[in-house]
Amino acid sequence: MDLRQLPALNALRAFEAAARHESFSRAAAELFVTHGAVSHQIRGLEAELGVTLFARDGKRVHLTDRGRQYAAEVRAALVSLAESTRHIRSGDRDRRLIVSMLSSFAPRWLTPRVGRFIEKHPEVDLELLSRNVLTDFNSDDVDVAIRFGYGKYAGLHTEELLDEVFFPACSPNFRDGALPRLPRDLETMPLLQSDEELWRPWFDAAGLTDVPEPKRVVLYEDSSNLLQAAMDGQGIALVRRSLSMPEIAAGRLVRLFNIDGPSPWKYYFVCPPALMETARVQAFRNWIFDEAEQFRLLYERPPAVCDAPATPLKALS
Repeated sequence: MDLRQLPALNALRAFEAAARHESFSRAAAELFVTHGAVSHQIRGLEAELGVTLFARDGKRVHLTDRGRQYAAEVRAALVSLAESTRHIRSGDRDRRLIVSMLSSFAPRWLTPRVGRFIEKHPEVDLELLSRNVLTDFNSDDVDVAIRFGYGKYAGLHTEELLDEVFFPACSPNFRDGALPRLPRDLETMPLLQSDEELWRPWFDAAGLTDVPEPKRVVLYEDSSNLLQAAMDGQGIALVRRSLSMPEIAAGRLVRLFNIDGPSPWKYYFVCPPALMETARVQAFRNWIFDEAEQFRLLYERPPAVCDAPATPLKALS
């Protein structure tokens, strides 16, 4: 057989995904490419084969009979190739632990602590992925994910790692140290927030039910950038406890008022059930839950300041 006659691997991957979903859009999302890229790959494959693989009906597509037969054979070949690749990598892969998490959680919570895991488990080659897309354990080479959500992940081992709340914080030097003393003072202050944190629930928790959601708030896509803006004195930020406590403990941020805004989301430790039996996942799971417990001890101590926020919470350090 002349292997030079085989279609390009990218075209076959695009076809297999599109055939499995019977959707170019869902295939594109899975492969992290555009709808147009998938459509182009499949049209090129059809032209190369001289066969119509999909019937087009407006925006919907359906496999033809020949397309369905080819899809089954292509999938079997790709699965075999993937399995062979997994076997050839297995010697190193058993040592590698790949953990995925939000790009804000990685530098602000995990990175300052991860050295203790590396020191304790030199037998594990840890790889951290910081990204804001949901891990698909069926297609992504990932062992564990730390997810920020509702905790409903069908077919996966899921444990609550950390709860979450929101509260206002700012630099101790904001407005030359003339910080707001009452929650209502925030109405006249420059306010900052990220995509996940909204001021309305915190206003309600503070009893400010008559204060509308601010319209001139500065929005940051990434919560880590939001914290940096607050530390730089750009305004008062609605921050997550999980990300802001180290900065508060170090005096780089001041928590304003002792009022928590509720969060509908929590952090969860998530992985495929089969991987929970591996030594590398067990080691990471035990370590990160111990770190989470130590973090709870930090924020559960009585705050040094409640309604007089002009002093950093040094008692938390």
